[in-house]
Amino acid sequence: MPNPFVQKLGRYASLSDEDTRLLESACRDTRRTAARRDLIREGDPPGPVFVMLEGWACRYKLMREGGRQVLALLMPGDFCDMHVAVLDEMDHSIGTLTPALYTEIPRERMETLIASSPALTRAFWIAQLVDEGVLRAWIVSMGRRDSTERLAHLMCELYIRARNVGLCIDGHCEMPLTQIVIADALGLTPVHVNRVLRKLKVAGAMELGRGTLHIRDVESLARIAGFDDNYLHRRLKLAA
Repeated sequence: MPNPFVQKLGRYASLSDEDTRLLESACRDTRRTAARRDLIREGDPPGPVFVMLEGWACRYKLMREGGRQVLALLMPGDFCDMHVAVLDEMDHSIGTLTPALYTEIPRERMETLIASSPALTRAFWIAQLVDEGVLRAWIVSMGRRDSTERLAHLMCELYIRARNVGLCIDGHCEMPLTQIVIADALGLTPVHVNRVLRKLKVAGAMELGRGTLHIRDVESLARIAGFDDNYLHRRLKLAA
């Protein structure tokens, strides 16, 4: 099975065999964990760079009243917290949403890896820019998109990201997100999310089942969302 970390970075730069070997070597020591387990908590000292190899996770913050805001969704190939070492403590938590396989890369080794070749430097640089683009897109959704546009936009984004690491076949995509997780990511209630999902299903645009997203009409879903995938890197097109 292809290494999703290598697969993701390979979309941002032409990696040599040596680059691939270095990335795979960095992922050699893996750990498995169950769903709904924290890899690191808000207030903890910053640790290593986490790389997701199987399963899904999220960044999140807990509100004073007990609610949760999901700040980012992490799927196989994603890595996080490359630069938080400058902080005294974590300002958010990272927790698994499903059973997961991940690796922890010590910060010093990650810095050596990034600087080991121009191709890897470029790949990591673009990956960070894409993460920042995703964050900006989420801010726009929370501030300016209505609930239907917001959910449709998130599904378009996740579909592209999942497809690029081999999680999609013929419009069907692994998407193990509950309506509660989606609600926490979009600032909606689970009831409202359920209502919007039914609306998009009736419109013939998409259907979210148990662990699977089925995009029935890509153009329709993108039109509903007002989706432009340039923030995910120009080489990666929705209809590709």
